[in-house]
Amino acid sequence: MFEWIFLPEAWIALATLTALEVVLGIDNIIFISILVGRLPAHQRHKARQLGLLLAMGMRILLLLSIVWVMGLTEPLFSVFDFSFSGRDLILFFGGLFLLGKSTLEIHHSLEGVEEHHSSGKVATFGAIIAQIAVIDIVFSLDSVITAVGLVDYVAVMIIAVVIAVLVMMLAAKAIGDFVDRHPTIKMLALSFLILIGFTLMGEGLGFHVPKGYVYFAMAFSLLVELLNIRVRKRAQNRPVQLKKRMTEEPSATRSE
Repeated sequence: MFEWIFLPEAWIALATLTALEVVLGIDNIIFISILVGRLPAHQRHKARQLGLLLAMGMRILLLLSIVWVMGLTEPLFSVFDFSFSGRDLILFFGGLFLLGKSTLEIHHSLEGVEEHHSSGKVATFGAIIAQIAVIDIVFSLDSVITAVGLVDYVAVMIIAVVIAVLVMMLAAKAIGDFVDRHPTIKMLALSFLILIGFTLMGEGLGFHVPKGYVYFAMAFSLLVELLNIRVRKRAQNRPVQLKKRMTEEPSATRSE
């Protein structure tokens, strides 16, 4: 079971897979961060950590049942020229769920539904965890199939998943707080989720979309928005700096 420890290529595969799992987990973190933002402040950290633990548990269970997972790629039925497997159905309906949920969250943000939280209409902890669990299944399946294609040892896959989720748990709060502080980032994140949902639906229908293109578009959009935030912050600080300068100049004149 641990014969891979003495193989250099296994350690290279572990490092590569861990990095890839972290990248693939970014969309999971975004989804969890947005969902827990609808909970009371004192429950958010617990829900965030529980959601990522569920993601890790889901991935490990799928890895341990690798034969079943690979069986999901076998065609179940055909419609015209398209053959659908269990994986295709999970990806399609998971993408549809992500698409619908992201659109609903955008509606809530734009229509000010979140303001109703103060009147007691706060999302329940159990409902949020249930939604996280549903989408964890989709993200975990895609992640595990990627791992199987890269690594030959299940132990290496499990270690990579555990390390990646631990990194995600450390970064999740910072990402969640950043998204909560900047409404434009939240809207951009929801747009990313719509893109990911659409991509999952496409893959479920047999259209392969290279993930590199999707992540490049997301990274470029995020970079532009971070520059916009920096420019806005500088513009907001300018009047304060000008006022401070004007108050300092008379005092300097009087001292002369």
